[in-house]
Amino acid sequence: MNKEGKILIVDDNEDVLFALNLLLEPYFEKIKVAVTPDKIPHFMSTFDPDIILLDMNFGRDAISGQEGLQSLEKILEIDPHAVVIFMTAYADTEKAVKAIKAGATDFISKPWEKEKLLATLSSGLKLRLSRREVSTLKEKVEILAGTGSLDTEIIGESSAMREVFNTVEKLSDTDANILILGENGTGKDVIARLLCQYSPRNNKPFITIDLGSIPEQLFESELFGYEKGAFTDAKKPKPGRMEIATGGTLFLDEIGNLSLPMQAKLLTAIEKQQISRLGSTYMQPIDVRLISATNGNIHQMVDTGMFRQDLLYRINTIEIHIPPLRERGNDIILLAEYFLKRFTNKYKKEIHGFTREAKNKLLKYGWPGNVRELQHTIERTVILSDNLTIRPENFVFQTTQQQKSKDEVLNLEQLEKQAIERAMRLSEGNVSKAASYLGITRFALYRKLEKLGL
Repeated sequence: MNKEGKILIVDDNEDVLFALNLLLEPYFEKIKVAVTPDKIPHFMSTFDPDIILLDMNFGRDAISGQEGLQSLEKILEIDPHAVVIFMTAYADTEKAVKAIKAGATDFISKPWEKEKLLATLSSGLKLRLSRREVSTLKEKVEILAGTGSLDTEIIGESSAMREVFNTVEKLSDTDANILILGENGTGKDVIARLLCQYSPRNNKPFITIDLGSIPEQLFESELFGYEKGAFTDAKKPKPGRMEIATGGTLFLDEIGNLSLPMQAKLLTAIEKQQISRLGSTYMQPIDVRLISATNGNIHQMVDTGMFRQDLLYRINTIEIHIPPLRERGNDIILLAEYFLKRFTNKYKKEIHGFTREAKNKLLKYGWPGNVRELQHTIERTVILSDNLTIRPENFVFQTTQQQKSKDEVLNLEQLEKQAIERAMRLSEGNVSKAASYLGITRFALYRKLEKLGL
């Protein structure tokens, strides 16, 4: 046996406890002893032993073995997968067999033979590790079942989105760590799934963790997992997202929310390619491809000391910038038509499209919430509309007060410049289209572009 695992020895004979502690110290990482079985629940919650080596008879009833059987029942109530090995005198082997039928793993006779004792404990430890692996596998299956399928449908024909697609295609044969930058609602998660689908790990787990929605005190347990008893509510061991993602891809959404101490721990895990669950001293290897995303200015965060530069170097081998919807021109209409089809099917409504005026209203709106806001707008419009076509008055844009203040500019020259810049973005540089959006002639737009130096 190698020195591994934790064992709890329970016997009312202190000489037996001393002898076993001395004998087993070279073979187990940690050993605890108790002279009465009523201490077992305490040790199970605080020590979490891999094996409980339990005497069958104690002072209250030194013959029947009933105390041992009662203790076994309580142990299995606390942990049905506990490994309990009884110690019994030669004459009690019949009772030991009865105990095995009741759920004990094995038994050893007193006085024990060293080699047989070690072999029995070694088998018990392997059984415990095997049961834990099965439990961990079940946890992984539950988490993987909750991740859903790789929804990678993304719509866009604008030059900005074509650039994103070209980058994704170039990365198809690499395992490089990727950092995706973009405003909220631009579809960073969809690009992350697209990167996974076109990677060598496309048939492996794709695990996501939204660091923006997890309380800071839970970051470490979510990333690295924990053992039973690692903290108050840790009733059973649980694998972390990095462990579950081994062999596949881990998507860290809103990575800018990581505190500096957690950034240091993540950096260590990436550099060493190994992690340790909370409450464990065992280091296990990991093999994950990291895709991270943030809506913040992460380079500015580095300059102000809010984000570690060495971690940034590790996660942004390649950076992908997702453009905001307001800069994607006719993609707004393509997306609106896609969502219209989806929601008319969902709500069984007969709506055949948008009027020209409705499309122009969609194009002129600033979309501070990006694609997510467009999706919600179209869904709300479909639900409330009674028309066969969507008209401008059917749209209700929920512009925030912050956005109103941001957009409120009174200088006429500045307003004109903003309108022209926006029209040029929407038309992707097509002067005729931009002039149509602005309601002026192409030649008038040329003069204004020259005057404003655009």
